[in-house]
Amino acid sequence: MGKIKLNVLGISYSQTQSGAYALVLSEEEGKRRIPIIVGGFEAQAIAIELEGLAPPRPLTHDLFKNFSESYGIRILEVNIHKLEDGVFFANILCDNGDQQITLDARTSDAIALALRFQCPIFTTDEIIEKAGIVLDFEKDSDQEQTETPEAQEITLTPGKSKKRTIHPDISESSMEELKSLLAEAVLKEDYERASEIRDEINRRSK
Repeated sequence: MGKIKLNVLGISYSQTQSGAYALVLSEEEGKRRIPIIVGGFEAQAIAIELEGLAPPRPLTHDLFKNFSESYGIRILEVNIHKLEDGVFFANILCDNGDQQITLDARTSDAIALALRFQCPIFTTDEIIEKAGIVLDFEKDSDQEQTETPEAQEITLTPGKSKKRTIHPDISESSMEELKSLLAEAVLKEDYERASEIRDEINRRSK
């Protein structure tokens, strides 16, 4: 099973669910991106590290890092190894100098730790095929574009909310309509909506 390296692209505030955020991962050598819905606490822990901020007191993930390093334990890598019913599963590979141990972890916690230990994040070919969203604006160049070039740029700003949009019920949409809605959601940076549509497409494809 091939391993695909991921980078943390950023975090976008949920437009439809209060207190939720979309964590966006991108494959290092490709155009596909994976949106993962996380809670406010986990989003804060990730955003603080992405921005290079130092809280006055250590957060839980900072405490874990300090504790681990005090006993000579390092995190070598994080693996997102399973996607089941829209839920991502991850583990972390640890090393204490004598042996390596794999620990189960929530994906959001695993990524927050990966950023602090500056270790790589991987996933599988199967997961990137199922959950990956391809961003390719050039393929729509022959269609009428209503967005400006600035609107097509993907920028993720923690805590930045946008006006909520009323969406059609995806359960009543055809596959072609779902694919169109998926492209529209990605273009508008509505990664939570994109995740819902992607899961519906995967459900119908089974």
